[in-house]
Amino acid sequence: MKRALVILLVCVGSLAQADERRAWVKAVPDATVWKHYSKVIGSDEVGKFIIDIKTNDIYFIDVNLFNIHADFVLGVLLKQAWTADNVREYNKNYERVKPKFILGYLTHHLKIDKWTMAFWEGDKIGPDDVVRARKRLDQAFFHKELPCRPDSPMQQLIAAAVAKKGIKTITADEIYKSAPFQAFTKGRAVGKLHVVPIGTPYEDLTFERHAIVLLQESYPDITPVAGILATTFSTPLSHVNLRANAWRIPNAGDKRAREKFGALDGKTVYYEVTDTTVVLREATAAEIKELEGKIIERKTVRLPAANLENPRFTMLTRMRAKDVTSFGTKAANLGEIVTANLAGVRVPAGFGVPFFYYQQHMVKNGLDKQVTALLVDPKFKDAAWRKQALEELRRTIASAPLNPATLDAIYKRVRVKLGGRGVFVRSSTNAEDLPGFNGAGLYDTVPNVVGKQALGEALRKVWASVWTLRAVDERDAFGIDHRQVYGGVLVQIGVNATAAGVLITKNLYDPGDDHSYTINAKFGLGMRVVEGQKVPEQIIFDPTNDGTKIISRADDPVMLKFDDKGGIVEIPVPPGAGVILTEPRAKALSTQVRAFIPVFTHGQPLDVEWVLEGETFWTVQARPFVGG
Repeated sequence: MKRALVILLVCVGSLAQADERRAWVKAVPDATVWKHYSKVIGSDEVGKFIIDIKTNDIYFIDVNLFNIHADFVLGVLLKQAWTADNVREYNKNYERVKPKFILGYLTHHLKIDKWTMAFWEGDKIGPDDVVRARKRLDQAFFHKELPCRPDSPMQQLIAAAVAKKGIKTITADEIYKSAPFQAFTKGRAVGKLHVVPIGTPYEDLTFERHAIVLLQESYPDITPVAGILATTFSTPLSHVNLRANAWRIPNAGDKRAREKFGALDGKTVYYEVTDTTVVLREATAAEIKELEGKIIERKTVRLPAANLENPRFTMLTRMRAKDVTSFGTKAANLGEIVTANLAGVRVPAGFGVPFFYYQQHMVKNGLDKQVTALLVDPKFKDAAWRKQALEELRRTIASAPLNPATLDAIYKRVRVKLGGRGVFVRSSTNAEDLPGFNGAGLYDTVPNVVGKQALGEALRKVWASVWTLRAVDERDAFGIDHRQVYGGVLVQIGVNATAAGVLITKNLYDPGDDHSYTINAKFGLGMRVVEGQKVPEQIIFDPTNDGTKIISRADDPVMLKFDDKGGIVEIPVPPGAGVILTEPRAKALSTQVRAFIPVFTHGQPLDVEWVLEGETFWTVQARPFVGG
């Protein structure tokens, strides 16, 4: 930091030299000057300004040189050292009554070509200072009458007062939802374009690995392809987008994609995604030569060794990470969190059904031999044949008789250890939740299972989901030997969630932010968040300073809740349900997650699924985040 400031001051001292640019200016009269003092972050051009309250001087600082406002204020304007006392005094400028400076941002939202002014989400700025900033910008900035963008719940509370003073406001939610384009994973690919017709059922989707697919509806998942372009899109944390991120393939949403590119259906195309644009056209011979066949860089993921000899059911309170060999990664990860006995961390009570019983079911019913024959059949390479054969295999697994003693023992444990409450029957294989392969959404979960018969059906359905087309194709893309994959089951007390969602311990919208978390949420049970059918609430929360930046608010009019007789029902979101991710809730959730981060030793960001019951957060899954 000190070296950078020395360089900046040398630059400032050389202003007479015509070939050098100032580190700040007091006016931005045109787009050329703006380009010098701003930088592109994702799909936005961002600049920063500082207003001296005493003199009314305004400084547009070069954001390529000054990472934060404090660099300029302390190092240049005040010429103060970075001491705790000086920083404490500086931070008072984020209070409602500002002693010296107004600190703001200018943003050109490239996807919708709109300009806004804004303030750090932790800034308690009042309406009068917003008005003062806008008036000063109107004098010194080439775009006039900029709307104010309230980024935090606190700033949204003053938005009405700002509007009454004649300043328009536009929310981040409005910006996000009005954008015709969203880049989820950048990259380039060549492949045959497959336009999926409207109305195609999810169960009928079949793609070749080299395909570039144009989706006209939201789907909960997809098998490996070379590129994805969708006309409807919601969040980076949907299963489809997480999958594309893990595959490192170009993936974007463009509301007019069918209109723009539908005529290319069936042709070999070049597809490229950047932060702000999509290129999709017929591929040249050179592009085909360079990129064809480079669909997904084949990786080899090493699975934890499977112990097929352990018949013991084990409660999460007695399970550790090493027990992955018997119970799969999902259960073992939660067991490690539970047995760490961390203050404030809540995980629904549950137990693991080991691989032993999956293998017993397969061998007793001759299904292991059926799997072996399937995998060596030459026709298995054909996607359509493979899909049909796997459907038949799953039906057979799900309908094959379950050992009565096994079901009796599992049902007894539900009654004795879990109070006989409705339970979630969840997959916990040895081929998911791993560093380099999280397997999000590959296997089934059966919610709110009530009664012995339903429990037996749920167990077999989860076991059968080891052999979904999406799971098989995904494992194949990562070099996983299907013969070494085993289906464990996690049985947990069901939490009838008020809301649910996903937290990633990184900022997916700003790779340069090393502190913040991305949090998504919807009302009701969590399946709707990862299906990507509707836009969820999305915020960026910085647990180091409790700053909340709003990305979007939920637009789903319905939610999933428990049915008293078992299973789930869809009901309307109650009128006036309000905001899910309030700042106190975001802080409580992030505090819980921060407490168990040290439990994990892989060094990757975490992908955490959570549910909210009243005002109580429960962690229901934690795994390495696999993505860019």
